[in-house]
Amino acid sequence: MQRPADPPRSTGQRTARTSTPVAGPVRRPSASRASAPSASSAARAPASAAAPGILQRALATATGGRLGRLDEPATGAQPAHRPSPGSGTFATPWAKTKAASTTVSTRMEERLKEKRSAHRRLLSARWGRRALYAGGAAAAAWVLLMSPVFAFDEQNIEASGFGTVVDPADVESIVAEQSGTSLVLLNTAHVEDRLEELVGVHTAEVERVWPAGLRITIDSAEPVAAIPVADGTVVLLDQTGTQVAEADEAPADLPLVNVPLNAEDARILDGVIAVIDEMPVELRDRIRDIEAQTEDSIHFVLRDGPSVEWGSAEESALKAEVLLVLLDERAGAEVIDVSAPTLPTVS
Repeated sequence: MQRPADPPRSTGQRTARTSTPVAGPVRRPSASRASAPSASSAARAPASAAAPGILQRALATATGGRLGRLDEPATGAQPAHRPSPGSGTFATPWAKTKAASTTVSTRMEERLKEKRSAHRRLLSARWGRRALYAGGAAAAAWVLLMSPVFAFDEQNIEASGFGTVVDPADVESIVAEQSGTSLVLLNTAHVEDRLEELVGVHTAEVERVWPAGLRITIDSAEPVAAIPVADGTVVLLDQTGTQVAEADEAPADLPLVNVPLNAEDARILDGVIAVIDEMPVELRDRIRDIEAQTEDSIHFVLRDGPSVEWGSAEESALKAEVLLVLLDERAGAEVIDVSAPTLPTVS
């Protein structure tokens, strides 16, 4: 901005200032004339006031409003140009902070939206996998528990160990009650208990044979002795003295036991059964009749040989070994006494 030039001064005025004052009374200027500014000072005032304003605005623009902020003139005049926040030039530090906060808030909101969207996608995938697992588990449970694939078929039975007493038809009727039940739900322990209630079954084991069968193994309680009863029949006893069957007559391969059958003499029967159970099979098959009136007076008769005085059930294994040796050495003997196995007698 070009500064206005001072008005030219007249020659008379310069002369008056340099000339020698004239004598005489001096006229003082009036108050109104003294207070009024001259034309040259009035012309220089705007130029001198405008120059600082331009410099301050330039400094404020260069420093972004941090320095050289232009104060409002006392006369109420507005500056020629006030930069706006949107133009890239900030008049005050507060305007810059506000604009930066708006930008940060917008970016943060976008990031929060992206985070929420990613979280929703993660939840959807997680619940989708859970639904898939639940569906697979339900399908597997149906196949195992409800479908006919694993349902027990009574035709698929493998059974063994019936022996001479157990009736296979009784076993099949018990197992048939579980027909159609899934092998997963089939209670094998219950079936084993039912089978062990049968006469002649000592123990029973039931195993699953996938996909729809059972394997049954029976440990039969074979009779080792026959006891005649009052009605003419005989009761067959196993090695524990338990009745396993009844017959019209004693089997040829079992010894016929004659002992008291009342409750008071139960120990006599237990002693006789213990002797029979500890005998070797080759010797047990040769016994025809065995009798006892007391626990210590057990004796029996062999089918093709002498009678044997056995005594008590103690040392039965040693007595059996001694008896087999004496039967070979004394083939014609009528009575062999092994009640004292270390001192046997033959007559």
